[in-house]
Amino acid sequence: MLLAIDVGNTNLVLALGEVDGDIRDVWRIRTDAICDTATCAELMHTTIGSALAGATDAIIASVVPDVTPHVVTSLTALTGRAPLVVGAPGVDIGIDVNIDRPEQAGADRLVNAVGAGAHHLLPAIVLDFGTATTLDLVAADGAYEGGIIAPGVALSIESLERAAAQLPRLELRRFEDDLPILGKNTVAAMESGVFWGYVSMIDGLMARLRAAHARPGDDMQAIMTGGLAGLFADHLAGPVIVDTDLTVKGLFEIFARNR
Repeated sequence: MLLAIDVGNTNLVLALGEVDGDIRDVWRIRTDAICDTATCAELMHTTIGSALAGATDAIIASVVPDVTPHVVTSLTALTGRAPLVVGAPGVDIGIDVNIDRPEQAGADRLVNAVGAGAHHLLPAIVLDFGTATTLDLVAADGAYEGGIIAPGVALSIESLERAAAQLPRLELRRFEDDLPILGKNTVAAMESGVFWGYVSMIDGLMARLRAAHARPGDDMQAIMTGGLAGLFADHLAGPVIVDTDLTVKGLFEIFARNR
């Protein structure tokens, strides 16, 4: 069994499954809860429980360098084998990275590109709703062609709360499909700004990407992942697929290529 771990700024997503099969279980641990290796090992053990004994191999993608060593050391101790780390020497992700400085590409975004190529039609735009909202272009041959980084939805809400003394804290929730564009009170106005503002931003960015990079006849579907993908998918223009497990699917694929 393979344990794949996506170390993000907000959460660690841990997925267990057969390398060539389905993902069986998924768990989450808050990233800010990991302050040292001992704490990391304890959290993994208590979160995964007895299922951890079935993990014979592991792979990690991380965008939090301070946490990565704790995860690597903990996994090595818990499973008896050192994990593969995306971005480490000798780990081949199997795609070209066509940007100015490939070493600057976030590991999660490259893993998403691998997952998109392995499980979906290309070319595609990958949208990841995490701490940041990112849009990445994956070419027809699977190459990562670059992307766009915007503030995440939660960050935008927190910024409003911090910067404007008279604005209340806005709950991040699933908004009604008929949410009015014109708010008649402060909370409704903020909800419209967050929800319809993000829908409009994403639609606009995808339209520009498609206009600049799609070939005649290409649909260039959008593949949405991340915890908040479901909030926006039904309101976006063009073909959209929600795949909340895209990152861990990409990790499983990279492990298989390096096995």
